[in-house]
Amino acid sequence: MKLKVLLPTEIFINEEVEKVVAEADNGYFCLLPRHVDFVSALVPGLLIYEQEGREVFLAIDEGILAKCGAEVLVSTRNAVRGPDLGKLKETVENKFRSDDERKKTARSAVAKLEINFVRQFIELGESRHG
Repeated sequence: MKLKVLLPTEIFINEEVEKVVAEADNGYFCLLPRHVDFVSALVPGLLIYEQEGREVFLAIDEGILAKCGAEVLVSTRNAVRGPDLGKLKETVENKFRSDDERKKTARSAVAKLEINFVRQFIELGESRHG
């Protein structure tokens, strides 16, 4: 199979592989060359692929995986390849999951701004009519 890992600015990986293991919301799954075509949302975690009998580990951010024929495409915002599985796990926990927390905080702040805007808009309407 051909594995392509696509980042916003580059093709991070474009290699022949024997197997791909990735993680979705409901757990890990494995893709082999003869598996049916498949699409899945990925969670921040590990993407593992086998190449020439050895496993290669990537830490990836959330993304999308699509298997179509003999090609597996993964689109994600961030990916890190590393020789040490422990360090990659640390990367996922520290970098990618903390990014998600910052996004949640930003969304919460935007929601508060929207609520305040609507409240002021309503108050402005009431002062004009009352």
